[in-house]
Amino acid sequence: MVNQTQNENKFMGSVKVGPKGQIVIPKDVRDMFGIKPGDTLVLLADTQRGIAIERMGVLNEIADAIFDGRAREMYPENSEQDSLAFAQKIKDIRETGGDEE
Repeated sequence: MVNQTQNENKFMGSVKVGPKGQIVIPKDVRDMFGIKPGDTLVLLADTQRGIAIERMGVLNEIADAIFDGRAREMYPENSEQDSLAFAQKIKDIRETGGDEE
């Protein structure tokens, strides 16, 4: 880990991508978010907005809310159809155990 800064609620640092395309999530970040060995994380990527990594549990809650009809209140900028497609993809990942490579 090189050039990191941290306060109670934020972290910024750099990681190197290994030869297999892997990165190590810094311990401080794992502790901050309660990430444990065996947890499933979901990688979200958008060429315009960048890359994000989120815990599967958080995305499950979002998908459940969308399926419960709260898509418009959660994401008013997205169409209902786009929100449902997103929630379905989360459900698909959840059902496969998040082991898609």
